[in-house]
Amino acid sequence: MRSLFRLPTPSLCDFPRILSLAAASFATSLLPAPATCSTLCPNEDPPQDSAGLLRQWGCSDDDISRLFSRRPSLRRANLGRLRSKLQILTDVGITGPDLVKVIHCRPRFLSCRINNHLEDRLQYFVSLFGSKEVLRRAIVRNPSILTYDFPGRIQDIVDLYEKMGVGKEDLVLMLMSRPTLIPRTSLEDEKMEYIRRTGVPRNSKSYKYVVTIMAISRLTTIREKVANLEKFGFSEEEVLSLFGRSPFMLTFSIDKIQRNMTFILGIMKLPAKVIFEHPFLLHCNLENVLRPRVLLAAKIQDMGLSPQIQGPTIFRALRMTESRFLKAFVGCQTGDVANELMELYNTVKGVKRLAEASKKNYTKGFPF
Repeated sequence: MRSLFRLPTPSLCDFPRILSLAAASFATSLLPAPATCSTLCPNEDPPQDSAGLLRQWGCSDDDISRLFSRRPSLRRANLGRLRSKLQILTDVGITGPDLVKVIHCRPRFLSCRINNHLEDRLQYFVSLFGSKEVLRRAIVRNPSILTYDFPGRIQDIVDLYEKMGVGKEDLVLMLMSRPTLIPRTSLEDEKMEYIRRTGVPRNSKSYKYVVTIMAISRLTTIREKVANLEKFGFSEEEVLSLFGRSPFMLTFSIDKIQRNMTFILGIMKLPAKVIFEHPFLLHCNLENVLRPRVLLAAKIQDMGLSPQIQGPTIFRALRMTESRFLKAFVGCQTGDVANELMELYNTVKGVKRLAEASKKNYTKGFPF
């Protein structure tokens, strides 16, 4: 039985073949291992310009073209400094398309010193935002978050909001919706008094909106908006209570409030205090929602059609989506009547504000 498993003994004629195989194996072992390329492959020629470095980093040709269009001096950037900053952005998950958005928002971003207190800053932000993915979205929304004074300004503002009762989760939500919250926050005694007089408790869902919008608004702007509503017969306490119920009203321009209130009082013939029960009347767009729907309701009433848009129904109709509104009050009519109503609706909706096309956008700085 042992003879069945015995290996064959090589003969003299097999020795040349065995020696050639051994020599080939030894020569192969002396060859260098094949290179495996990463983002910057050591076997590749180093990039000679910023375009090559950006391409190696992961930007497409279209991304590079848009970057250079927004920031032409990036063509002449120091490659060593640019490489280190791109590595920082890689660590937080920023990609080529993200970088295009960042440079579009802040063209000088790659010229800033974003490596100051880098490790402590990133560690703090990851703990604040909860994950690197949320931090990445926050940086794309507001790239300057990597350049703000740290730990001074950033930690002071976060601590201030926590003392005001706005927790970290709510603060992150506000930072994502209002990216410039940190540099624009100021809470003087008069603002604190305004917040108190709105009557919104700390456990209310709208409290974080009241605090943050008041904090980033100028005192003069708040006073002007309070005085604007006082012209319609409200007391200061009533106005602040209204702001507490509908904090986003603080972000509306004085002109919008005046025009909507004039329409509510003059055309709709409603009392001024109706906005306390239905604040959305000031949120509605006058040209696209309020005027077309109210005038269509009047036309339906004049023609004696049904369903009528009267009483409480008008408030429900104003809150509908456009498709649902037209289906409920126009689509239910017969052919010619429906066409007439639709023509009126489109005509009124197509009427734009006088000189709207030549209007120049003028802001004093921050919108609020």
